[in-house]
Amino acid sequence: MPEHPLKQRFVLDTSVFLSEEIRVGDEGLEDAIERLLDSIATAKLALNISCYIPPSVHDELTAILEERGVSEPVLSKLETWVIKKNPARFEVMIPADLVYRFIDEMSGRVDKGLRVSENAVREASDNGQADVGTVISDLRSQYRSTLRRGVLDSREDFDLLILARELDAGVVTEDTGIINWAEDFGLRYLRGRDFPPLLESYLDASEEM
Repeated sequence: MPEHPLKQRFVLDTSVFLSEEIRVGDEGLEDAIERLLDSIATAKLALNISCYIPPSVHDELTAILEERGVSEPVLSKLETWVIKKNPARFEVMIPADLVYRFIDEMSGRVDKGLRVSENAVREASDNGQADVGTVISDLRSQYRSTLRRGVLDSREDFDLLILARELDAGVVTEDTGIINWAEDFGLRYLRGRDFPPLLESYLDASEEM
């Protein structure tokens, strides 16, 4: 079979597989993932579209899927059709301006996190006999939202972007933080919910050619 000229590459995030947005009707997690993997397999064989995942993201994903009882045959399909590849961290260049902005953003978020903590202490003090468990729970929720939402907050996220930059691949994710940084990295990106329809559109178009 001759190579197809598309040669599209995508790097997939954990959120692509876990998002309820990829499910059809009352489809369960395992059925949705298997349908997605079948589309990935067909797109690879018919159109030479390749999907990649960093090992750090792969390990995170498989641990979650095993915990949720996804069957071995589906996990085997994941191993077969989604290529594991470590990003070339020592070879991919990142503009210094991006690092500068990341440091500046995290510094601002740390300050906001401190204010969230201070407000929680004041609330506990003002309420006297306030339930400590409730205060801690609220603090965790607000602190997590302030420091982590919309920002790169893990090694897995960074590996995803570096690999996509190395391969000149599109990033597929539901994570807002990754999308924001994909834009800064100059990378193509696609929301996970739009990925299965995209593959189907490619396949439908190839059948009409």
